[in-house]
Amino acid sequence: MAFKLPDLPYAKDALEPHMSARTLEFHHGKHHAGYVDKLNAAIEGTDLADKSLEDIIRATENDASKSGVFNNAAQVWNHTFFWNSMSPNGGGKPSGDIADRIGQSFEGGYDGFRTAFADAAKGQFGSGWAWLVAKGGKLEIRKTPNAHTPVTESGVTPLLTLDVWEHAYYLDYQNKRPDFIEAYLDHLVNWDFAAENLAKI
Repeated sequence: MAFKLPDLPYAKDALEPHMSARTLEFHHGKHHAGYVDKLNAAIEGTDLADKSLEDIIRATENDASKSGVFNNAAQVWNHTFFWNSMSPNGGGKPSGDIADRIGQSFEGGYDGFRTAFADAAKGQFGSGWAWLVAKGGKLEIRKTPNAHTPVTESGVTPLLTLDVWEHAYYLDYQNKRPDFIEAYLDHLVNWDFAAENLAKI
């Protein structure tokens, strides 16, 4: 079973001016597509070829001989999740159950979450991801390097992610990662998607 590059959940220019169509053309159309192509080539004819993306990620995470498979599979999953973690109607404070859970999980409520999430995103040295996850009834912040993902953690459900690889923001923000993080939180973060993920637990 070959994996396919998923369509973006919005038009390429829908996130402007906070994320440009040019960034999405490269990030989705080149980087994400490249991970899909490399994953398909790596698993063709192997015992992984008929497994789900999540099963491939879990089966290869700690196998040095399959690091290429893991990296590409995880990046396919992470990027698909990232596109859905943003919305043209996103940004600002959440409401409903997820707002309540944030209030219960972070000292200072939403402001405490925002500071912790931004610090994780800014503090991820080099390439990686910042995550809001649910674990054991509480919400937590994660940061993962390179292609790593909370999908591999037992009992952890990812709710949102922010890609802090340079290719995610350099065309629009150059070296100003903190500005990109602020734009994501103020204008792009898709709380409806996070609420859907929380409701599935």
